[in-house]
Amino acid sequence: MTILKILQYPDERLHKVAAPISVVTDEIRLLAQDMAETMYTANGIGLAATQVDAHQRLIVIDVSDTRDQLHVFINPEIIAVKGESDYQEGCLSVPGIFEKIKRAENITIRATGLDGNLFELDADGLFAVCIQHEMDHLMGRVFIEYLSQLKQSRIRSKLKKRQRDVKP
Repeated sequence: MTILKILQYPDERLHKVAAPISVVTDEIRLLAQDMAETMYTANGIGLAATQVDAHQRLIVIDVSDTRDQLHVFINPEIIAVKGESDYQEGCLSVPGIFEKIKRAENITIRATGLDGNLFELDADGLFAVCIQHEMDHLMGRVFIEYLSQLKQSRIRSKLKKRQRDVKP
């Protein structure tokens, strides 16, 4: 397996809309494995293909404490939502930034699995939030874009300063 490079905000490639996957191939299965390995290595709980510059409708998620309950969603779509919650979100593409975002509390998702079969799943709590967060990536949206322009500007400035400080 390969550890993939995670794009960092404000990289414009994070705003590219992902294309549907027409057939689940060995290449798609390998991409899902590499994405999972990348997510686990980065201590994340979710990763969208967009974040690793593979603009296909694929996300991987594991919100378990034991890191052994990987979910892979191909061409995910939310078919039902219920309730609302505020969750403190972070993102591997926006490291060190955490903000409260309003999301649906409960969702039903329809997606294709690695076996090529369609399935539906109900999710709530952190799992539901993570699915919605990663699906936003597939639409070219980063979670901080839910914030006010002022907050977004402050975050961009903070990230640029951090990048300048890291360079020799």
